Amino acid sequence: MQNSIYKRHIAKTITWRIVGTIDTILLSWMISGNSLTGLKIGGLELITKMILYYCHEQVWYKANVTKSQKRHFLKTITWRIIGTLDTMLLAWIITGNPLTGFSIGIAEVLTKMVLYYLHERTWYKIDFGLEKRRRSKQ
Repeated sequence: MQNSIYKRHIAKTITWRIVGTIDTILLSWMISGNSLTGLKIGGLELITKMILYYCHEQVWYKANVTKSQKRHFLKTITWRIIGTLDTMLLAWIITGNPLTGFSIGIAEVLTKMVLYYLHERTWYKIDFGLEKRRRSKQ
């Protein structure tokens, strides 16, 4: 049982990272005007965000917030804070310009919150890794 929930968290981590990395690359490219900068920021985030997202999933698995809409909203907010800070810091380090890092981070707040909410709603409908829910439907 516990093993399947970890597989779910890993699967969610991977699918979210694909969506999130594409968004980061495109936004970073548009804001910096340099496709290589977008790829560098997106590539480094691939590593940092997967680790951070997995930890975020573990914390929320243990959280006592059961109402679906409220849970998804709160997860969206907490993840966006973590994700935005990570993006800003990485973009600042890669470009050497704190304003560029800030600009990319702010742009992501809007796009990523919408994308993350849709990702959470999609995964809520998927039974993968949720043995109890799968059994209750049978």
